[in-house]
Amino acid sequence: MTHSITIDGQAVEVDDGTSLLEACRAIGNDQPTLCYLENLTPVNACRICVVEVEGSRTLVPSCSRQAEEGMVIHTDSPRVRHSRRMVLEFLGSSVDLSLAGEDLRTWFDEYGADVDRYGPSAPPVVDRDHRWAGHHHPPTGLTETVAQPVKIDNDLYVRDYSKCILCYKCVEACGEDAQNTFAIAVAGRGFDARISTELALPLTQSACVFCGNCIAVCPTDALMFRSEHALRSAGVWDEERQTTTRTVCSYCGVGCNLELHVQDNRIVKVTSPLDHEVTNGHLCIKGRFGYDYVQNLPDELAVTPVDEVLAAVRRT
Repeated sequence: MTHSITIDGQAVEVDDGTSLLEACRAIGNDQPTLCYLENLTPVNACRICVVEVEGSRTLVPSCSRQAEEGMVIHTDSPRVRHSRRMVLEFLGSSVDLSLAGEDLRTWFDEYGADVDRYGPSAPPVVDRDHRWAGHHHPPTGLTETVAQPVKIDNDLYVRDYSKCILCYKCVEACGEDAQNTFAIAVAGRGFDARISTELALPLTQSACVFCGNCIAVCPTDALMFRSEHALRSAGVWDEERQTTTRTVCSYCGVGCNLELHVQDNRIVKVTSPLDHEVTNGHLCIKGRFGYDYVQNLPDELAVTPVDEVLAAVRRT
């Protein structure tokens, strides 16, 4: 069964069950997304992919709305552009998007988002985990942000929620879409909503199994390998000098594909390709973090700046 729809004046035939985002991409009309990923269930959180459907009272999220017969869709109408600009300005004025990627910077220019119009930022909040959720503080004339200290409570990855846009991807990957561990969820409400473990416990005391699938889906690097965080902090991380090699995990017989990110002939992090039918981008703790044995070098060979930083991480 197929449906005939119109996207920005172009007639399109799509199969039943096709989302509007998939229909747009099929004709080369890509839409901006932040909370959408092919291996996760759409949760309609970021609202940057909204489009206008004639006859609909509100804009609809293209990532989850399925095409219906006779739909007329506008992806670049004034309503759509205004909505996307507001989403970008809200995010840009409250969240650190410095590592969110080139696409996001392009969207800021494309939609004319001006984060400075909200004024100067308020000082960081030291402990957002125990904010009085939903409480409205007296206005100070400053723009509140989600800035807060980086959480480093384990050897494998860090959580910098100053960069979190609440896209829910990590929650979905930790839940039914991948790991079924349910170690994290959204706590609080309103501007105080945040990703949290049960009772805001450290990861080492939570249900987390350290698979790292949450890191893999994070669009802003709010979740990051401990190795990458240390190398960035030391000014050593250099993606232009890195190579990526696809291989097969050496631990068990499942055959998960790995992508080894290598700098100075040292593995600095491991990811998994979304297009691999075994993993769909997901891994276990061994596949994602268990690569130290490959480069457990004697002191006389561990001489690169990367070695020095990673050795310091292992000592802490």
